[in-house]
Amino acid sequence: MLWQVDPANPVPLFEQVAACVRRGLVSGSLDAGSRLPSAKEVAGILDVNLHTVLRAYQLLRDEGLVELRRGRGAVVTGADPAGSARLGTLVTELVGEARRLGTSHDELRDLIEKEYRHA
Repeated sequence: MLWQVDPANPVPLFEQVAACVRRGLVSGSLDAGSRLPSAKEVAGILDVNLHTVLRAYQLLRDEGLVELRRGRGAVVTGADPAGSARLGTLVTELVGEARRLGTSHDELRDLIEKEYRHA
C-alpha cells in the first residue's frame, strides 16, 4: 500500500492519511481483516506527527472502515468498505479542490444540494 501525503495540499494531513487507506480499499490492496501498520510506523514513513495518524485512524473508525483493537491496532472491517472508501476519497478530493478554488463551505454545500435535487 502506498503511503503518501503532500504538506502543500490544502487538505489536512490526517484526511490525506485516511485517503491513503481508502484508496487501498478501493483498489483491492486492502481486504477485510487486513491489519494496518501501527500509527507510529506510518508517522515515521510519512514524517508526520503520531497524533496526525491516530486522528486519521479514528476518522476511518468513525466511518466504519476500520476497527481499532487494543494490542492489535487498526484492522479493516468486514463491512463493504469499497463503497464507503470510494465515497470518502471523493469527498476528500472534492473538499480539497473546493479549498484550492476558494469555494466557501456554504457555496460547496449549495452545489451539492443542487446536484442532489437534480440527480
